[in-house]
Amino acid sequence: MPRLLLPALLMLLAALGAAPGRAAVGFQLAVVADPEGAPIELAIWYPTDATPSPQRFGPYVMPVAPDAPLRGSGLPLVLISHGSGGSLSNHHDTAQALAEAGFVAAALTHPGDSTDDPSLSGTARGFILRPRQYHLALDWLLGAWAERGKVDAGRIGGFGFSAGGFTVLVAAGGVPDLRRVALHCTVQPGDNSCRLGRPGDRLPQGPIAWTHDRRLRALVLAAPAFGYVFVPNGLASLDMPVQLWRGRQDEVLMHPWHAEQVRYALPNPPLHAEIPLAGHYAFLAPCPPAMLAAVPEICIDPPGLDRAAMHREFNAVVTRFFSEKLR
Repeated sequence: MPRLLLPALLMLLAALGAAPGRAAVGFQLAVVADPEGAPIELAIWYPTDATPSPQRFGPYVMPVAPDAPLRGSGLPLVLISHGSGGSLSNHHDTAQALAEAGFVAAALTHPGDSTDDPSLSGTARGFILRPRQYHLALDWLLGAWAERGKVDAGRIGGFGFSAGGFTVLVAAGGVPDLRRVALHCTVQPGDNSCRLGRPGDRLPQGPIAWTHDRRLRALVLAAPAFGYVFVPNGLASLDMPVQLWRGRQDEVLMHPWHAEQVRYALPNPPLHAEIPLAGHYAFLAPCPPAMLAAVPEICIDPPGLDRAAMHREFNAVVTRFFSEKLR
């Protein structure tokens, strides 16, 4: 394991106590209807007694048991939101680690802001729709999924990476001010996020009706995007536990305008970890060879970082955090 990775992770592991046991993982795919938009694809991981086998999932291969019976009852649930232009497969290793620890973990693909459909990526409308899509996916999991009776609706967590971090913050009750984007990008044109997305452009007239979901009880945020739009009081209502991650070599969401702004806007100090050698995309699952060849820009890490080793520790810390905070 990279030596520079250890201090922050060991501190968090010590604070969060013993690790839970491991289970085999079942897996399902589902589609959630959106009466006002495109269907929402959903992936679900969960504990099972069935025997897993290698299964293709996008560019990845996972050891899971497709459509196997779910084991247990009263299980906590974590819903994952990917970054802009991503998909439900981006954090499959984190979802699998949660399922091995006794969680139901689900990830949605955000229509309009995904690998297959980037039509709204970086736009105000795309950012406004994201929390609504997240809410619809959670509604389906707790209200329509065949295994909904085995989920404890009082133990719901949210995980978000990059634009997914923004999504989860809004879903949990955050109120962003997208008008701040234009000013920020004028004053800080070197922030690469200003070239990748301008959600402050072409804003709708009048107040934005953000979609919130008060069922969320704990949050994990990995390199959350556009943190400055929540300053000063946009996160004042978020009194749940938060674990906040940042890569010090983040070349997309440049310090101190994103994760750091979230850190200081939260009403309670989050559990905070910085990984010295991590760039922005280090929080995505390790890339298989074909993906590395196709999109090296999101697969190649700064020298000295072993993404697979980092994710083993990252997933352990995330799992222990949710295990502790959703007890």
